[in-house]
Amino acid sequence: MSADVVMQIGRDALWIAALLSAPILLTALGIGLLIGIFQAATQIQEMTLSFIPKLIGVAAVLVLAGPWMLTLITEWVTELLLSIPLLLS
Repeated sequence: MSADVVMQIGRDALWIAALLSAPILLTALGIGLLIGIFQAATQIQEMTLSFIPKLIGVAAVLVLAGPWMLTLITEWVTELLLSIPLLLS
């Protein structure tokens, strides 16, 4: 197995990780930004105010994007496992 193959597998793994985490992180970021703007406008400085909306938003994203995320990771792992004999030769 050459260094190029190892680098490609690592690059693919990082790309899959970025794709899997992006919907959750972007949802939490967007909800946090909206709550922050609301808190600045109303001068409510409660630190725990953003926790429940973020939790609900992330749960909704997991419900909606969960099948896509599961398909993405299972296809990549299946492809990786099927390529093991080719990598060892």
